[in-house]
Parts: sequence; structure tokens; C-alpha cells
Amino acid sequence: MTAAPLYACIEAGGTKFVAGLVASPDDVRETARFPTTTPAATLAAVTRWIADAITRHGPVRAAGIASFGPLALDRGTPDWGHITATPKPGWAGTDLAGAIASALAVPVGFDTDVNGAALAEARWGAGIGQRIAVYATIGTGIGGGAVVAGQPLYGLSHPEMGHIRVSRHPGDTDFAGTCPFHGDCLEGLASGPAIIMRWGMSLSELSADHPGQDIIAYYIAQLAINLQAMMEPGRIILGGGVMATPGLLERVQRAAAWLGAGYFKGDVAKVIVAPGLGARAGLLGALALAMDAT
Repeated sequence: MTAAPLYACIEAGGTKFVAGLVASPDDVRETARFPTTTPAATLAAVTRWIADAITRHGPVRAAGIASFGPLALDRGTPDWGHITATPKPGWAGTDLAGAIASALAVPVGFDTDVNGAALAEARWGAGIGQRIAVYATIGTGIGGGAVVAGQPLYGLSHPEMGHIRVSRHPGDTDFAGTCPFHGDCLEGLASGPAIIMRWGMSLSELSADHPGQDIIAYYIAQLAINLQAMMEPGRIILGGGVMATPGLLERVQRAAAWLGAGYFKGDVAKVIVAPGLGARAGLLGALALAMDAT
């Protein structure tokens, strides 16, 4: 029997990198985590670990990188594979894909972390069987990726769903927002740091009857109904640390049903859902990108 091909998978986050040697969603051979420090130190640690893991498990066919952004994703431009104007200190202009390709000498798939997670959820998770599936992460930042007919959606660049404008909740009119570009866009109002700046603790630490619970659900629900109005995805998959708050998904579903006023298709509880892959969505997103690079 021929052994399944292996892939080097990297989930590149602003706080940590997760690297793994993976053959399939059900066959993760080994993983390791590394703090995101400087580009040189972080990439050296990751590539050294992958090289050592290859000696233990065998060669890899390709590598996949699902990264924080913004990213240059047009392969026809000289800066393809680079992190671009990120606020992460020291990382703007980093040739992330080039460093991995040079170290491993294999093809590299490269995309945003949310596009990667959307691709993984569409293939192996909550988005299976849907022509359009969207994955959004609500955490330190807010971002989203869409998969249409099996392919991630691009335009001039990748989607930036966290920066849509939303209507202010009547109980939240004075907060200026935390986004350095737009102030009170969705990310500026509903991200983890925005929640802490208002109320001094995370959403999961607030009591179940705290007004912040409904305020944040109202903003996230606006993302959902905007997506329904523009794309009518069969699944809107909500992940990230903020969404781990008990009861938040149900609050978002109720708020979206109210805001949608019965206009959009589908049962809101079946359209707006939790990730099917859980915490594995990021690493398996890198796997999907690696598979597509071969």
C-alpha cells in the first residue's frame, strides 16, 4: 500500500505559529507551537522544527500557510507571498511564503487564515455540501473568508469582512471604537480588545445578563445579514475566541432573525453555525492550501 503524502502545514498567527506534518484531517502526525516574535526568529524556529519532523515522518509533498494579514495573494506580482501593511510590529513586508519555499524546496500554498479556515470548513467541516460557505473569526481581530464553488473568493485583494460599517446599538452610542482606520467598524466595536476596553473584561467573563452580551450579538448579527443580502451563503460559520462565550451563538441567531425580518432564505439556526472543525480549522486550512499547491 502506498503511504499517504505528507504536507507541512503552518497556521501563522499574530500571537503564535502552529506548525504540523499532516496527511489528512484525520491523520495529523505531529504539531508544535511557537511564539510570534521577530520574523527571523519565528521563521527559523518553524523551519528548523519542520526539518526535524521530516526526519521522523518522511518527506513532504508541499507546504501550506494560512496567515494573519493583510497579504499579497496575486501570484503575478513581485510581492506575492508577503505580509503587507500589518500593524504587527516588524512583520510588514515579510516574505513568508518565500522563506518557507526556500527552506523546504517544495510548492507552497499561501492565503489568509480565514480563507484557509473557510476552505477547510467547506471541505471537511460545517460547510460541506454548500455552494457558498463563509467562515468568520471574532477574536482579537475580526475577519472572514468565503468559499464559492470550492474556491476562495478574491477581488483586488482578499475580503476584509471585519471592516464593514454597522449600525450602532442604542445602548452603545458613546464608544468610539478601537479600529485605527475606521473607529467604529465591526472590528472596532465587537472584537475582543473593543469588549475589554468598554467593560474591563472579556465577554465570557461578563454575566449572562450583562447588556454587553446583546450589544455584541447585535453587531455580529449585522455581519451575518449583510452576508445573506450579498451572497446568500448556505453556511455562515462563526469561530474565534469571542464566539466561545456561552450562549453567544444563540444570541446572534436570534438577533439575525429579527434583523432579517423573514426576508432571507434558510433556517437561521442552520445557516449561522459554529465551526465543524473546532480549533483545528486553522491548521486544516493550511492543509487544504498545501494540497491545492501540488
